Formats: sequence, C-alpha cells, structure tokens
Amino acid sequence: CGTMERPNVFAASWTGTVNSDPAMTYVSIRPERFSHGLVKASGEFVVNLVPESLAWTMDYVGMKSGRDVDKFALPAITAERATQLSAPMVAESPLSIECRVEQILPLGTHDMFLAKIVAVNADERLLDAKGVLHLERANLIASCHGKYYAMGRRVGSFGYSVAKKKSASKPKKGK
Repeated sequence: CGTMERPNVFAASWTGTVNSDPAMTYVSIRPERFSHGLVKASGEFVVNLVPESLAWTMDYVGMKSGRDVDKFALPAITAERATQLSAPMVAESPLSIECRVEQILPLGTHDMFLAKIVAVNADERLLDAKGVLHLERANLIASCHGKYYAMGRRVGSFGYSVAKKKSASKPKKGK
C-alpha cells in the first residue's frame, strides 16, 4: 500500500477471494495499523503472494510498523510500479493482484476492505506455452495459526469428488 514515493508493505492474514464476476477480494486490517490509514486514504492495495524465499521478510514486515521502519529498505524486496494503481507491488512476488476498494466494513477488531481486482501480474516462469498459470511453480507459503507452511503439492481439483470416473472402453456386442 502507499505510493511509489512512500511505499509500504504489510503482512495480511485475513484475505481471500469473495467473488468471481466481477473478480473481488478483501483484506482485513486493524484500524490502529499504519497500513489501515494508507489503504483507507488511497482506496487501493496490492496483494503480493509470497514465495518461500521471502518467509523471513514476510514475517518481518508483519511485525514492524511502516510508521517506524521503511520496509522496502530491506534488501530482499523492491517496490515496483503497479500497472493500474499508485500503490506499489513487490517486484520479487511471483503474483501480484492489484485491488481497488469498493467498500469498507467495520467488523470489530478489523475493518474489511472489499475490493475489485483490477489487474493480475504473474511472473512469466509461472505460465506455460499456452499462457496457463501454474501457481505450483511459485513455491508459495501460507500462514495458519502463527505458523508458515510451504504450498504447491496438488491434492485434487475443483469437482474431483463428484466427477464421473473414466471407464475403459467396453467392446461392442458381437465383436
């Protein structure tokens, strides 16, 4: 969040997809956080997915405040101009999702910033020759209950639990 002139980055545990068409996501931020004011004022943010190589950096930017520390001074990350927003992207992120806030919902400890996805930027190494995204190549991490986990091993796909099983061709009668 922020601008290229004063970029900031923060770790968000509360984020996810909320709609397909239009493509929408959210991020929930505590009102007392520095990033909350930046996102509220600008009406935009970028979700930068994090590879395993940036685990320490992600943890650090989640522990330190942009009020006190220039997090982009870290050697591991670089602020990069977004394609549709004034908020910066993290150049080292394999996938960056540019978001424009549509609504702010106060929920108690956090405010939810509901946003339209206005652009998605993917590292070319994640795309095959047909332009299909292979996110498993990104070596992403996720956070759950204060721990970080490596991702990437496919365990199924949408609808596989109810898909009809392919059967071997049965010979036709009389053959």
